[in-house]
Amino acid sequence: MDDHLFDRMREFTSALQDDICAALSECDGAAAFEELVWERPGGGGGRARIIQGGDVIERGGVNASVVHGPLPPGLGDELPGQGATFRAAGISVVLHPLNPKAPSVHANFRRIERGETAWYGGGADLTPHYLFEDDARHFHGVWKAVCDRHALADHAAWKQACDDYFYVAHRREHRGIGGIFFDHVMGDEHGGADLVEDAGRAFVEAYVPIMRRRASSPWSEEERMWQLVRRGRYVEFNLVYDRGTAFGLRTEGNVEAILMSLPDPVRWVYAPEPESDSWEARTLDVLRNPRNWV
Repeated sequence: MDDHLFDRMREFTSALQDDICAALSECDGAAAFEELVWERPGGGGGRARIIQGGDVIERGGVNASVVHGPLPPGLGDELPGQGATFRAAGISVVLHPLNPKAPSVHANFRRIERGETAWYGGGADLTPHYLFEDDARHFHGVWKAVCDRHALADHAAWKQACDDYFYVAHRREHRGIGGIFFDHVMGDEHGGADLVEDAGRAFVEAYVPIMRRRASSPWSEEERMWQLVRRGRYVEFNLVYDRGTAFGLRTEGNVEAILMSLPDPVRWVYAPEPESDSWEARTLDVLRNPRNWV
């Protein structure tokens, strides 16, 4: 295990949490982040920051954690490397804006070690309920620019991996319009550290301008109901398929911090289908048939 690189990741995620929360607080002056410092029974802990009931952000969280200890039963078969112990440092961001025209967003960046094997992973994806194509191009353009700066990155492959991963199979549709998703980035460890730090710092650039543009858009009660129904798809993915949720629960992370990714409020309506050629239908078509945006 490389203490220097692990400490670098721990310090980076802590500082990035501060920076992201500061940028979001500037956008939403009606609500403040609440902080929960938690300890993990098996070793380590984290700092969860939750925001709720804002004028812009209805619910969200920016969580940083550093955990370590024995591998839970069965997890060793799923992770690279050898050894009975692990340690991980990372940050996770999930935001659900109030306005139906403002998209939800998720991002996470992490370093995991098992024995002498270490790797980086992470990514970001956007979930619009009402698609604005210029938002999609902006979001994907930022992540392509990040990838273009690093030899380890492969934007085309990571964009495809994001589309493949954030797929709600039982609905036959994607959770959102993707972004990038990467895991098990090894090789040049210093290159991996540079990549994940650059990507983490790019989150504010990728998302905050979109949130600012859409936060004051007019919306109707019907559009609000559609947003709440679509949030149900977000919940379904996170509870059924998301590996990060499963990893956090299986390693005895803080349950409240892990499940802060779930929106509130949310609705399930039997077999909702929008009118043909409506804005909702056009957005849904993109969720069923991903596009390349850059």
